Amino acid sequence: MAQQLKQEAREAPGGARADAILDAAELVFASSGYEGAALREIAERAGVAQGLIHYHFNNKARLFERMVARRSGQINAARAERLAQLRSKGALRLEEIVEALFRPTIETGLELAEDGGGFARILVSMANSNDPLAQEMTETYYDPIAHDYIAALQESEPGLARADAVWAYMFAIGVGMTMMAKTGRPKRLSNGLCDDGDADAMLARIVPFICGGVRALVTP
Repeated sequence: MAQQLKQEAREAPGGARADAILDAAELVFASSGYEGAALREIAERAGVAQGLIHYHFNNKARLFERMVARRSGQINAARAERLAQLRSKGALRLEEIVEALFRPTIETGLELAEDGGGFARILVSMANSNDPLAQEMTETYYDPIAHDYIAALQESEPGLARADAVWAYMFAIGVGMTMMAKTGRPKRLSNGLCDDGDADAMLARIVPFICGGVRALVTP
């Protein structure tokens, strides 16, 4: 199954109408869930005939996979590029690794916030799901970059054991997914002092917060 998903990612359909369908699918899957999402509603939102969805994506399962692959590819390509740039400079610094991991996620979330932040909600749902399809897509589209960043954490902090590096990554990703969706709650709780629409302000706090937790796991 994983190999099939990778092959389909390389053969994903393009074009304005396909993008419109994927945009609409994000909103419908986010609001209705996978089981409740109707292709008819997706087609209506996209302004296309329902048959066009079958033409481009075959069925609902493949549409969902392509929708996940599109945004995941954008986020993880940016993460991979940032990590490669850090490696090209020499020794890895923990703060730079955490920044490289989080910035693409947060910035993508804010860019999509105007459309309701549907993908952020889908991503959180996938991460907490034991559904075989969700787990398969997470393994295919997110595990490879996760392995790269877990290794980078250990390189930057030599006393960090593999198990602790994995836990550190998982805890960090939990923070990232929470802050990917713009909800306005930090502003409410802080009486306007905190703005979850300000990526730089969030990263200025997230980076030292996560780095402190990672370093607390390092064996002297």
